[in-house]
Amino acid sequence: MAFVGLGRKEGMRATVIAELGSTLYSGPGRPREGVWLFAALVLTAAIPVLLLGGWMAYITADQERSYARKAATEALTQVAHRIEGEISHELQVAEALASSAALDQGNLRDFYIEATRIVAARPLWETAALTKPDQEQVLNVLRPLGAPLGPVKDIESFNAVVRTQKPVLGGLGPYQAVIGKQLVSLRVPVIRNDELRYVLTIGLLPDQIGMILSQAGLPDGWVGTVIDAREKIVARTPDNNVSRTGATTPAVQEAMARSGSNSPRTQTREGVDVETVHRALAGTDGWSVHVGVPVSELNAPVSRSLRLLFGGTAASVGLAIALGLVIGREIAQRRRLEALQSAAALLDSEKRGALAIDAAELGTWRWDLATNEFSGCNRFCTLLGMPGGRSGETRWSADRIFAVVEPPHHTALTSFATECLESGKLSSVEFPVRSENRGEYWLRAAGRAEGQPNRRHVIHGVLFDIDILKRSETERSHLLRRLASAQEEEQRRISRELHDQIGQTVTGLSLGLKALEQGLAKGSNEESATAQVRWLEQLAAQIGRDIHRTASDLRPTAIDDLGAFKAIQAYVAEWQDRYGIRVDIQTFGRDNSLPPDVAAVLYRLVQEGLTNVLKHASAGKISLVLERKFAALALVLEDDGIGFDPEAVGRIASSGARTSGLGLSGMKERVALLGGTIAIESAPGNGSTIFVQIPLEASETIQ
Repeated sequence: MAFVGLGRKEGMRATVIAELGSTLYSGPGRPREGVWLFAALVLTAAIPVLLLGGWMAYITADQERSYARKAATEALTQVAHRIEGEISHELQVAEALASSAALDQGNLRDFYIEATRIVAARPLWETAALTKPDQEQVLNVLRPLGAPLGPVKDIESFNAVVRTQKPVLGGLGPYQAVIGKQLVSLRVPVIRNDELRYVLTIGLLPDQIGMILSQAGLPDGWVGTVIDAREKIVARTPDNNVSRTGATTPAVQEAMARSGSNSPRTQTREGVDVETVHRALAGTDGWSVHVGVPVSELNAPVSRSLRLLFGGTAASVGLAIALGLVIGREIAQRRRLEALQSAAALLDSEKRGALAIDAAELGTWRWDLATNEFSGCNRFCTLLGMPGGRSGETRWSADRIFAVVEPPHHTALTSFATECLESGKLSSVEFPVRSENRGEYWLRAAGRAEGQPNRRHVIHGVLFDIDILKRSETERSHLLRRLASAQEEEQRRISRELHDQIGQTVTGLSLGLKALEQGLAKGSNEESATAQVRWLEQLAAQIGRDIHRTASDLRPTAIDDLGAFKAIQAYVAEWQDRYGIRVDIQTFGRDNSLPPDVAAVLYRLVQEGLTNVLKHASAGKISLVLERKFAALALVLEDDGIGFDPEAVGRIASSGARTSGLGLSGMKERVALLGGTIAIESAPGNGSTIFVQIPLEASETIQ
């Protein structure tokens, strides 16, 4: 934008100078001394102007080059965050697989089936293998169970896991003849009773890592590369053929040694000169991602500045001639120059504002109520679900805009426009629209009308998408209503139990006491009175049991007496006897120092999870794992039932459909209140698995 403004300014200046020069030499003849003096004046005036023009061109080119480097750094950060997030997620799934209950009793067949299912569901996974600490491989899901397996690959990362007993991300491993490709090893220790029993190895596909890299949004012509800790290229874009890659080039090694954001200029295998920026990937034990920007893009501002310098040189010579002839017209020319500079600064400011608006995904619009016409940018058209124009701004009639808004909200838009015109202050309005791709979604428009109160007729504003916020508010509102409904249902249940069970038993006790009183008054025999008293004792004991069960449902006292894990074990044992469904429960770590709110939520999560399995899963076996780690509490609940579609259940919950209980929404809300995470893996016919992670404060973990 700055180059465009300067180019127009120099062109206008050259035109004026040409006209002035023509006028200067069209007059009567001048003495030779005057000509030389005039030439000296021209040269003297041209020299500083040339120097200033060159300096301005250099500064402008350097600024443009800095913008390009900044864009490369931002793109690098985006790519790094994307890859770090994917690797972190795969590590969580691998740790959950390492916590499988099948490995507690050494049941390799069940673990083989479970690992095969998870590998098939993870696009980034190629295989999963289990190896003893002495490097003896016991299974690999790509080979039949019990088949002989070859030696361990990437022995360096394997020894690191055995030594540290922590997850390790290895590098691009050697070519594996059994699998037919190179893999990246993700190794997780399998620890039971503080002993390292196995090392779980997940083989990650470099091609899939390259797919993540290619989908990270690098501009066309830029080169992205992911390098492991041993300086091997794991993935590259646009060419993602890892088999052609080799050791890191000297330029990359020098960049890593500098530990800076910029590396020396190098050349890609396609013969393109690039300057690279790099960043280390967190949690990857030395991996890094590099982004190469073509030098041609960085040098484009320099070429433009040279052209600007040549044009400025010609304009400066003409300006010196004009200064020697007409001082007054030069003053006017300087004023005109200042006006052009102000316009260029204004255009640059508008460009920065447009960039900020694009980064915030806002749509700018203008509503002229005098002509009843809207004009807006392409983002404005996209938010409304209408086709945009090629020029960057599209005009629509107000009736066309109102046609995409739901009719009940037309009045709100009209009131919004009236308020903007009358107050001249910023105002906003929310309304839903409907499109073929997204269905119904919510938008918010904010705008203000400038000018005198009686002369305002144009409203300028922005439009942004608030559908996610609206859906979150709606989902929370529905959840609160379901919580209230569940609370009311619980109160009714307690009332029925008090009336139907305890009330009837108390009535029987009262009648029995009355009968005993009458029998004693009539002098009944001692044997009959004794039998009556024993029957009354049984009624009193039944009342005590009913009251204890009701109190336990309201607040399990076993949590305070036994701790969360033992209380859950007792509840699971009672639940298993009552409903006849087998439940395998495994607990790891101490729970006596859990905060009361965390213990209560953990107990309720198990209750709700088992209730959901009983009502909906038709399962024959349930696996429950509770583990307290260093800074987190983990819960894994798995069943072999009919399964379900988690996305379909999420859509039903978000639509506000009435359910019989809190269900998965209630579990998510309980976990969210403690700052934890919950993940659900299920498919129709394949059972379901729920993974819960609840963070613990540092003071709670050091016990």
